[in-house]
Amino acid sequence: MNDETISERNHALNRPTFEDIVEAHRFISPYLPATPLVHTWRLSQILLCDYYCKCENLQPVGAFKVRGGVYLVGTLSDEEKRVGVISASTGNHGQSLAFAGHLFGVRVVIYSPAENANPVKLQAMRDLGAEVRLHGRDFDEAREEVERIAEMEGFRYVHSANEPKLIAGVGTMGLEIFEDLPDVDVILVPVGAGSGACGNGIVARHLNPGTRVIGVQSEAAPAIRHAWKGRHLKPYPTMATRHEGLATRVPFELTTTILWDVLDDFVLVSDEEINEAIYLLARDAKLVVEGAGAAPLAAAIKLRKELRGQRVIGIVSGGNISIEDFSRSDAGFG
Repeated sequence: MNDETISERNHALNRPTFEDIVEAHRFISPYLPATPLVHTWRLSQILLCDYYCKCENLQPVGAFKVRGGVYLVGTLSDEEKRVGVISASTGNHGQSLAFAGHLFGVRVVIYSPAENANPVKLQAMRDLGAEVRLHGRDFDEAREEVERIAEMEGFRYVHSANEPKLIAGVGTMGLEIFEDLPDVDVILVPVGAGSGACGNGIVARHLNPGTRVIGVQSEAAPAIRHAWKGRHLKPYPTMATRHEGLATRVPFELTTTILWDVLDDFVLVSDEEINEAIYLLARDAKLVVEGAGAAPLAAAIKLRKELRGQRVIGIVSGGNISIEDFSRSDAGFG
């Protein structure tokens, strides 16, 4: 796909604006209170910078994606609400839709991978009233099945990334960040599908263009970073991370093309470095965090010399880690 075609298609997808994020914030505020921005004294000592955690793990479903789910589902047409929504998710996106479906009385069907699914997230979706169907080896195989079933069964298909209202919704965390810390130097954002990095990047470009927004992925699942660096939308041949919030092998058009404009850098970290960051967040920040939520700290450790003396925020994107993973000796525990 050439750049002109990408540009035309991206325009057709209605890229969200800063004004869209402000409107999303107005809509979701009655349902979702602001999450805290916490200065972590011990991690700041270790990193030689002022390190803050944006605690999205404290959302009702334990992850930032609920912001987008509430905004999108809450503003569906009456007909779309009547037929219900369907999507694919490894867990947090699905929980966000399930939570919103519970709020607004909308049927939600979620397809998750049949292999290596996080049982905590699967049960959370079911507890919120979603119908969970298991299919395929990974997220992308589950997504392909959803796209087939959505047309067959008549649901409103909610793509996990190519949805402007999802991006606008999750971008509201950026508004909260700059209200609490207007002069932040660096925001580190984990990237799975990319909506969180897009939302924070759009807000940063509008409110403080001097703030650097840096995406973080596992080097075992570098599809979005590979597409961002090469300015293309080609799938990556492998995806081997065990941290499901980062487990993407296909770059998504809307989020990836936005990232070309709003992301300053993109860092890869190993799964082992993420595991160590899970441990440090528990020990030194008293936060229980899943792999995607710990990836920003892993990146901060890798960029320690570059970040010295700066005001740095790590997006703690989720806390939905299974007890088994949390207690594994190779994650630094035990």
